[in-house]
Amino acid sequence: MTDENKRLKEDLALLKKDYGIEVELYDPEEQPCCRRKHREPDESAALINRLNRIEGQIRGIRGMVESDAYCTDILTQVSAVQSALNAFSRELLANHIRTCVVSDIQNGQLEVVDDLLATIQKLMK
Repeated sequence: MTDENKRLKEDLALLKKDYGIEVELYDPEEQPCCRRKHREPDESAALINRLNRIEGQIRGIRGMVESDAYCTDILTQVSAVQSALNAFSRELLANHIRTCVVSDIQNGQLEVVDDLLATIQKLMK
């Protein structure tokens, strides 16, 4: 495990302890995923670009906290990150419906609809 992953795990443990927020860090070596999806290079690049911007925003928030920025200024940036994550989720969900869901339905795998509904319910919490 890299030093960055160790630091992230420590940060996530603090989120859980201090705020009751539970987030898991995905490590493919520890949690191999059984389902895979091939993404077109354009789709993948667009998603990665969004995530890079969000990562930069998070680092900016950390810098604001470290430099004792005013609370409402930090909260404004947190709101911007939440909006950016929501936009990322909407884009990923739309791509998922257009590709995975349509393909599975065409192949007679109707259980994908239940999976999609469960995913949407999680997103709406």
